[in-house]
Amino acid sequence: AGCEKEPSSYMWIYILLGNMLRGIGETPITPLGISYLDDFAKEENVPVYVACLHTIAMMGPMFGFLLGSLCAKLYVDIGFVDPGSITITPQDSRWVGAWWLGFLIGGATNFLSAIPFCFLPKSLKKPEEAKKDKTSHGLLENTGASRNKLSPGKTKPRKWSVMLKGKLLGNRMYLTFLCCSLLQFSGFIGFLTYKPKYMEQQYGQSTSKSNFLIGMTSLPPVGLGIFLGGLIMKKYKMGIIGATKFSFTMSFLAYAISLLHFFVGCDNYMVAGLTVSYE
Repeated sequence: AGCEKEPSSYMWIYILLGNMLRGIGETPITPLGISYLDDFAKEENVPVYVACLHTIAMMGPMFGFLLGSLCAKLYVDIGFVDPGSITITPQDSRWVGAWWLGFLIGGATNFLSAIPFCFLPKSLKKPEEAKKDKTSHGLLENTGASRNKLSPGKTKPRKWSVMLKGKLLGNRMYLTFLCCSLLQFSGFIGFLTYKPKYMEQQYGQSTSKSNFLIGMTSLPPVGLGIFLGGLIMKKYKMGIIGATKFSFTMSFLAYAISLLHFFVGCDNYMVAGLTVSYE
């Protein structure tokens, strides 16, 4: 009974709120950033710019794993206890790394990197092709506005269900791409989440070394592949169908190669009463 202790720390609330604010801040970057590039860049350069954007985004998790590897080597109470009084090492199962240090470094880096966005212009000059189409777009807008003025009574607010079914779910290309993206991200997130722990358990590696290996061997090739994909799309000027076939081929090859993971592993640990008898 003397060992029982009620949890009294509410630090998890601050971590929850911090991650919520971070998610709110990160939300506009990808959809609005890609739309911004698509509107103000030449059509043949958009794949390269988007590839650069995603490649730089992949560098974040890579440096995050390296930072996590460094923080895992530091004791959790670093700065509050004498390092000479610590008698255990990172290889000890009781070791707890300075997990909180990564949040401070990452938060400060995010804050500093957001400052240059405040100095960006509100709008950029569009390419010549967009200027040529400006007259036709204006004509269409004026035509639509005049129709609305002539028949204001017929204009009715469209229901969300009708818009969802007609615009989104009715688009087979969009729906297929959405399902493909869900499968890819689900597999990739599971890979990053559980592979470090798998390396610790199966290969006897420390948390620090596992994070270092994942950060160096898994994420840089993905970023390089995204960049090369953008260059290939620009060189061969792929349309929607060509890009779809290219994406399907590369994804199929990636899944086929990833099946080799099934042939990698070690024997299970000998656990008394579970894998072996007590005798």
